[in-house]
Amino acid sequence: MTTPRAPKVAGIDSTVPSPPHTAAPAAPLPPLPSRDLGPGGLLQDRLAGWVSDLTLLQEHTESLIRTSTLDDALHEVLRAGACLVGARRGMAVLEPGDGLGPATTVGLGLAHAELGTIETVPRSVTSYGRILDGLDPLPDGALPRPVAIPDLRGAQDLDPRHREVAARLGCAASYALPLATEKAGKLGALVWFYDEPAEPVERQRHLVGLYGRFATEHLARLLEVERARAQVATVTEELLPHRLPRISGVQLAARHRTGPRGGGDWYDALPLPEGALGLAVGSVTGSGPSALAAMGRLRASLRAYAVMEGEDPVAVLSDLELLLRLTEPARSATALFAYCEPQARRIVLAGAGHTPPLVVGEHRTEYVETSLSAPLGMLACWEAPSVELSPAPGETVLLYTDGLLRRTGDPMDRAFARLHAAAASVPRADRADPGAVADHVLRTVLPEGLDAPGSDGEDVVLLAARFD
Repeated sequence: MTTPRAPKVAGIDSTVPSPPHTAAPAAPLPPLPSRDLGPGGLLQDRLAGWVSDLTLLQEHTESLIRTSTLDDALHEVLRAGACLVGARRGMAVLEPGDGLGPATTVGLGLAHAELGTIETVPRSVTSYGRILDGLDPLPDGALPRPVAIPDLRGAQDLDPRHREVAARLGCAASYALPLATEKAGKLGALVWFYDEPAEPVERQRHLVGLYGRFATEHLARLLEVERARAQVATVTEELLPHRLPRISGVQLAARHRTGPRGGGDWYDALPLPEGALGLAVGSVTGSGPSALAAMGRLRASLRAYAVMEGEDPVAVLSDLELLLRLTEPARSATALFAYCEPQARRIVLAGAGHTPPLVVGEHRTEYVETSLSAPLGMLACWEAPSVELSPAPGETVLLYTDGLLRRTGDPMDRAFARLHAAAASVPRADRADPGAVADHVLRTVLPEGLDAPGSDGEDVVLLAARFD
């Protein structure tokens, strides 16, 4: 006679081994004691259970607060929710109800292909689809309710495609939680999957509901920040060149990334009379919309001065300094302007408080010796001598802003040394492509990427010019 199996309760590990793609099981909620106690002991047991639950909830909320991006927050919410409901895998669908985006889907213990397989199920029959599309009847103004499917294999009214995909992925049950509050509105839905028929008990539902409401408000704040960043990036890109000019004798490439607050770093490359080329990089103090507007005005003014007297970079920057001092006396800026004659491989440049260019070639990697000078707007009258440079055939001149150095987190002398080492290590096969040179330098100087935590406060500009 077959021994009857104990009913499956969410949060108790299954004896069936998890499939290879499944993440390690989350730690289940500590079970409440079930001793035969008197009224006082029973009350103490309940209080101990409540304290344990509140402690666990506090740990998860503190971990969530430390996230600073939508992607990190969604992954943390999935992980914490899996612990609270005793599941192994899950997915989060972010789809703000206002339709303004961004929309994304992330998984826990599910590969990208498996998420794609889940999305082949008609959305209207999925638990997250019922939540996001409001398919379940609710009173007017009521928020969506969680959707539990305790047995995906045995449910009689389940869509055949849903049952097929669940069987393929080894999912036997699911629990979906809406990401919605009255204040934040409807942002998305979370779904956790079980390997055996299961359903969260009332205690687990209560805890994950509390956590879900807090997570929704946190995600709503990050969503506002993400949208603001996207708007700032769009405005910045519109203020910078849409494409670089094609000039005989030189190849150009630019890399730019705006910080979350919208800094004032910029670059420019403009063709000048008689086959010449003007290259410029600069940085305006401050951040936000006012800095972006000042950056746009400064770049437009420099283009005009470069056309009129580009052969004299000192005169260009002197005119720019006078304009800045008269129109925006409370603001300063750094700038570097280079007048290039590509056919003659001749560069005349001047800098106002800006970082020196870096020459990268087969036989040398060195900084250009520029004179020390104050930023624009700092002196009653700015003027500094220009320097002349003759790059050899195949050499690349890198112009950049100090944001590239500051993002390293190192003191400036170490940051300069890191940049020099990165430029010197450019593979020989990449030296013929200024874009490849720029990409190698960025990867080496900032190995954690431009979006590394703690490094996203500064704009980064890198303009590379390779001379034939």
